[in-house]
Amino acid sequence: MLTLYDAADSALTRRSEPIGEKTVWVDLLNPTKEEDVLVETALGIAVPTREEMDEIEASSRLYHEGGGHYMTAVVLHQSLVPNEPPISTPVTFILAGQRLVTVRYAEPRAFQLFVQRAQKKDTACMTGTAVLVGLLESIIDREADRVERVTGEVDKLSQTIFRGKGGERTRTLRFDVNIKAIGREGELTSRSRECLLTLDRLLTYLGHVLTERGDDKQLRARVKTATRDVRSLADHIGYLSSKITFLLDATLGMINNEQNTIIKTFSVLAVALMPPTLVGTIYGMNFKHMPELDWTWGYPMALGFMVLSAVLPWIYFKRKGWL
Repeated sequence: MLTLYDAADSALTRRSEPIGEKTVWVDLLNPTKEEDVLVETALGIAVPTREEMDEIEASSRLYHEGGGHYMTAVVLHQSLVPNEPPISTPVTFILAGQRLVTVRYAEPRAFQLFVQRAQKKDTACMTGTAVLVGLLESIIDREADRVERVTGEVDKLSQTIFRGKGGERTRTLRFDVNIKAIGREGELTSRSRECLLTLDRLLTYLGHVLTERGDDKQLRARVKTATRDVRSLADHIGYLSSKITFLLDATLGMINNEQNTIIKTFSVLAVALMPPTLVGTIYGMNFKHMPELDWTWGYPMALGFMVLSAVLPWIYFKRKGWL
């Protein structure tokens, strides 16, 4: 789908074809071959294919060709499937003179938010460069919100994992659920890190481009601020990644401790039941001459021996702290 935006009265207005003199932003969403040709003919640039956008080399994501500066970043967008983590998608920004061309195959929420703000005159958008900076700032804001959400989820997981004592923790926690939650947050953290890394590279390249082109100083200052924001978010993501790894190790350690406790309990019970078993085995033998068989109190005496031989090891283990 081809969408055109003109700059008028400090706001963006949506228009239909063809590309006019006031058009500052050409947005290609899941473009067809005909739409690619139309934009290439009108602006004299080459629109990259989806396969080219997926390439991971820096030289394939940040380059100058045919009068246009090509910049590709990985952006996260929410999956259509409920409760699924955000999906990574490449988005290409082409700065051709004073026009911006975006090529994307998904609909990140940041684009919609920026358009709403631009239509209300809440952000500068009179040139393609200003639109590009505004879009990047909107994407960074969304990433910041996502990092804040992950931070809250990780804090909740930490409190859940380390609450309770002994058997209470065993009854109230399901370690498999915690491991799945940790894995989900770890996957989201990994994708956010990839997004921030590509944004950092794009902003560094954009800063050089704006300096060479002699663009407005205010835009260059906004790019520097955005770069600092991305790097601070990347540092926080690194901290979250370390904490998630710690929580995973702690959860696996707790599972191991619970298993060891169960095995220890069975081992103590087996040892404690060995003497009563021995007594019962002795008096279960079918020898003819066994003096205790004729005793009036022989049976109660044997039961007492069994109970006593079981209680004494239990008391000993308790004093040793093994139970």
